[in-house]
Amino acid sequence: MNVRATELRKGMVLLKDDQLLVITDYSHSTPGNLRAVIQVKVKNMATGQVSAFRPNAGDSFDTAFLEKKKCQYLYAEANGDYVFMDTDTFEQHHLPQDLVKDKMAFVKESDEVQVTFHETTALGLELPTNVVLEVVESELAVKGNSATGVKKDAKLETGHTLKVPMHIAVGEKITVNTDTGEFMGRSKE
Repeated sequence: MNVRATELRKGMVLLKDDQLLVITDYSHSTPGNLRAVIQVKVKNMATGQVSAFRPNAGDSFDTAFLEKKKCQYLYAEANGDYVFMDTDTFEQHHLPQDLVKDKMAFVKESDEVQVTFHETTALGLELPTNVVLEVVESELAVKGNSATGVKKDAKLETGHTLKVPMHIAVGEKITVNTDTGEFMGRSKE
């Protein structure tokens, strides 16, 4: 689909020189009687490189059609790639470590996530805002330490380590924010 530069919005994915570029920032201003100034910042979905450009108002761009599918995380390969299975077609997709490593700290085996595809290529994954994970390793709490707001390290079942309040013990399920990686509270599950 073709869109004009004035119709671009944050989050759109452009197809430029056979590269997928996601718009991370967009500004359109008209200073006084001067012509419009459009500033676009993009991130290359394959390399992660960030760049900016100023298109003319009449320029047109091709947008990429992205599809999201529900997939189940199966396992990590020896080379570091992660394998996901489409829950509808049972087809397996490999996501490179450099694309999803930071998000995999919150995904357990057999968890279902949304995987983003362009045509048949898996590009990345989306996690829910909060996930519930079990604490498998942490220091013992010392009586009186909880009043000062002191935090301790806790290792989760995915292998990720984060700071939690002193009263959280091994075996407890906690809620973790996947955007910030921070402890949100005890889980009610």
